[in-house]
Amino acid sequence: MSSGTLSIVATPIGNMEDITLRALRTLREADVVFAEDTRVAAKLLARHEIQVSVHRLDAEIETKVAAEVVQRLEAGERIVYISDAGTPGLSDPGSRLVAYVRQATTGAMGTIAPKIEAIPGASALTALISIAGIDMSQFTFIGFLPHKKGRQTMLKEIAASEYPVVLYESPHRIIKLLEELSKFAPDKRVTIGRELTKMHEELIAGTHEELIQSLESRNAVRGEFVLIVY
Repeated sequence: MSSGTLSIVATPIGNMEDITLRALRTLREADVVFAEDTRVAAKLLARHEIQVSVHRLDAEIETKVAAEVVQRLEAGERIVYISDAGTPGLSDPGSRLVAYVRQATTGAMGTIAPKIEAIPGASALTALISIAGIDMSQFTFIGFLPHKKGRQTMLKEIAASEYPVVLYESPHRIIKLLEELSKFAPDKRVTIGRELTKMHEELIAGTHEELIQSLESRNAVRGEFVLIVY
């Protein structure tokens, strides 16, 4: 039985030039692309003049559509999965898809198993670490904090951590998060990367109060945020 390939492809987090030659080749060679948002995927593909069928696969239907992915792999197809931006599976859909494919195809396709490959590239996590100037030889990555249940527990864990903690946050909640960190981890400092790789990219560091004042006074509570709490 033939066996296909599932390629997990990283895409730009802002600057559209941040896509690898390997990623572009993989997209061109794909039989089908599954994407978190087909509209976002269509813009990326159009920019690089890539014509390929695109199907939706977001967090809501990830497990359901994974069964179709397995069927296509069994037919020998080359399949690409991309999220809206950055590396799938990193605070983005993708991990459940890969887990499903691995479980469903283990021993089910004779001696030929589908190839699952990483096509690495942009990530807000690594982008901030590379320019923060902080010792990140050991760190904890949390991603987005839960909005309600478990949020205070996570904040207490951040306060108690002996290693830097990396968080993602939206513009709607960044001030609230900084205020919460001021309460739960008053002795910690914070480095923020905002709009990484984009035109208005900036890195600011300081106490919680200094960062709140900076963001609000400059009307900079906008864009995507990555924080290192240390």
